[in-house]
Amino acid sequence: MLKRLLKYLPTSRSARKAQIIPRENHPISRKHISPGALKIMKRLHEGGHEGYLVGGGVRDLLLGEHPKDFDIATDATPEQVKRLFRGARIIGRRFRIVHVRMGREIIEVTTFRAHHHQANHQKEAAQSEQGMLLRDNVYGDLPSDAARRDFTINALYYTTNGFAIHDYAGGVKDIKRRLIRMIGDPTTRYKEDPVRMLRAVRFAAKLGFTIEPNTAKPIPQLADLLRQVSAARLFEEVLKLFMAGSATATFTQLREYGLLAHLFPGTDACLRQGDLLGSRLIEQAMLNTDKRIRNDKRVTPAFIYAALLWPALIKETKKLEAKKVPNVSAQQQAAQAVINQQLARTSIPKRFLIPMREIWDLQHRLPRRQGKRAERLMEHPRFRAAYDFVLLREEAGEDLGGLGHWWTHFQEANESERQQMLSKLEGKRGGGKPRRRRRRKPANANGASA
Repeated sequence: MLKRLLKYLPTSRSARKAQIIPRENHPISRKHISPGALKIMKRLHEGGHEGYLVGGGVRDLLLGEHPKDFDIATDATPEQVKRLFRGARIIGRRFRIVHVRMGREIIEVTTFRAHHHQANHQKEAAQSEQGMLLRDNVYGDLPSDAARRDFTINALYYTTNGFAIHDYAGGVKDIKRRLIRMIGDPTTRYKEDPVRMLRAVRFAAKLGFTIEPNTAKPIPQLADLLRQVSAARLFEEVLKLFMAGSATATFTQLREYGLLAHLFPGTDACLRQGDLLGSRLIEQAMLNTDKRIRNDKRVTPAFIYAALLWPALIKETKKLEAKKVPNVSAQQQAAQAVINQQLARTSIPKRFLIPMREIWDLQHRLPRRQGKRAERLMEHPRFRAAYDFVLLREEAGEDLGGLGHWWTHFQEANESERQQMLSKLEGKRGGGKPRRRRRRKPANANGASA
């Protein structure tokens, strides 16, 4: 089907009118599109406005995938969209968009953008000295909107008015070639929004595409621009990078393009210094994450961050222990130092930060299983995640003396078997002999010890 689409596209990549691909020459069907998105497009048309399915939804449908999100582009202003849909909400200051709720769905509706140089005043558009767009609310038409999209494969528009695809940037051809290509000058576009570098890597990893050479070349030199991006926004980007089912490929490309150092500086430093155990642990964590997502299992950012920051935590702990800081204090101080360094790059909301620290803390408590500690540890709300982290460490090649196997057996054992396992631990601790409890001195008649 993609071969049939290609004959509608010219060979030149210069600015041009859209190539209209009629319904009979593309595979997109309304039955594969969210009912909510279809309703929004219909209501926009009825209200006298244009409405197109745009971006990743069109791209993924052309690839035969099932998009999770559907975005709409329109010539209606955010205020006009809000008036058309009950419960619609305008969000964002840098880039105003409208969230329209349709049942359980929230559809993102954006107004066609024009070039920011066409702004009438700073309330519409503003740039930093480095070229980053601080505000981008200059409205335009469909051709100008296509030119403002980041990559060619995201500048595809599908309309229910004739069921055609409008391709302004050669996106269909790049899908066929499996290329991630920037629209416009890559250096300028990255300076406008440095997060586009992360998006290039994410799309390449997710789709199995190659980043086109001119699009890829500036990334290592411009990676430092990520420092201009807010920590909160970078946290959201990290979730997209590692929780989309392609974490393994994404992590590899982040290192290849020098981007990891600007997201996880402590971890990147450890890996550059040859921390093979830390590298294997993170790679295994990425593999496990991808498997869980493919199997529709829950993945928590707390666990991902715990793994990504573990090499830096171990390095900092050893540094403090070398200075004769007591073990427990060293662990606590190291954890705080690593977290402080990370928070300077990406935020970590408390709902993930606290569980992450608990996973780390339990790594030191799980080896201490004697007496009733094992039963109490199993009641800890973060026990399962901490146990999985122990298994992860062992999978990476760390020798924990069979700790993961012991906890696996203990969870599966009955009461009698558990007592036997605990008795063996007591015997090992005492050199093969059970521990003798100290006898208390008998009290005298006055209640004092004799």
